[in-house]
Amino acid sequence: MALKTGQQYLESIEKIKMSIYLFGEKIENPVNNPILRPSLNSVKKTYELAQMPEYQDLLITTSHLTGEKINRFTAIHQSPEDLVKKVRMQRLLGQKTASCFQRCVGMDGFNSVYSTAYEIDQKYGTDYQERFKKFLLYAQEEDLTVDGAMTDAKGDRGKSPSQQADPDLYLRVVERREDGVVVRGAKAHQTGIVNSHEVLVMPTIALNPEDKDYAICFAVPLDTPNLHIIVGRQSCDTRKLEGSDIDVGNSQYGGMEGLTIFDDVFVPNERIFMNGETEFATMMVERFAGYHRSSYACKTGVGDVLIGAAALIAEYNGVPRASHIRDKLIEMIHLNETMWSSAVASSWEGAQLPAGNYIIDLLLANVCKQNVTRFPYEMADRKSVV
Repeated sequence: MALKTGQQYLESIEKIKMSIYLFGEKIENPVNNPILRPSLNSVKKTYELAQMPEYQDLLITTSHLTGEKINRFTAIHQSPEDLVKKVRMQRLLGQKTASCFQRCVGMDGFNSVYSTAYEIDQKYGTDYQERFKKFLLYAQEEDLTVDGAMTDAKGDRGKSPSQQADPDLYLRVVERREDGVVVRGAKAHQTGIVNSHEVLVMPTIALNPEDKDYAICFAVPLDTPNLHIIVGRQSCDTRKLEGSDIDVGNSQYGGMEGLTIFDDVFVPNERIFMNGETEFATMMVERFAGYHRSSYACKTGVGDVLIGAAALIAEYNGVPRASHIRDKLIEMIHLNETMWSSAVASSWEGAQLPAGNYIIDLLLANVCKQNVTRFPYEMADRKSVV
């Protein structure tokens, strides 16, 4: 199987026996949970669009490993054109869901780990990239959703991981075995974690030589023993349970995040892609951050929905041609396309890495992120006075 249907995706998630907690209670079936289902629907849309001929140029690409057709969310970028199609895909999905569709973090993690593992191998003669290629091939063949896990609890930001009063504030190796390692800690704010098949763990900051136990990158399934997920709360998350047809926001689609706890989780050697090479942590983090900041192109798709809603409100109220309304709509479009221009520019200016895959222009990707931290709020502010 190379491409799942939306229904096959739902069935595959339902088979995974995750340890999930919400409102202090264990969730046995996240697929049917009314709070979690909208976020699952957003991921499902990535599978549904890939089945539609009119969207396959963006949602489907060719695996450089096998030559087979795969979902773009499992691909390694082979050119600037690939990077551009990635952001076009993200804008499309933002338009279709008006929410986070949760597969971008894994895709960005794939490309960061692929290139960093190669450069570690070049220096130390390790076989991390070959291990990762096997995992990537599995993800491509099964069309998996993989959560990218980078953010640690962190504690005192002025101290390195090994200097923390509590050594588990950053995820670390606590035991090394002949066949693998045991890790302990947590990854915070994990977008889409309960809608994923696997989790790809990466370091979160630059590391010193004494932080060797924290320089760990690996992937494990979500039903791995001793792995637990505590779903994060949102301000209006119970409103969907009140039975109202109005004032529930985007009731069909949504996002979720969770605190993912690794309570002495065993990771086999074949799933380890960095293990103690502290000097490469910065490379992995910076590359992931760059990819992911250009991925905020998704917010322009959400912006398209917001602009359309504002225009519709003006039409309902009989004022679509009022000059002050038109000025506000024009400014919303200007802000949205400014975000888009930096995402596209960072992609076209991409460069080839030693591993052969392409990375975006890091400076322009950071410009995209800076725009995204400001412009959606300014757009929403203009909509509120239409």
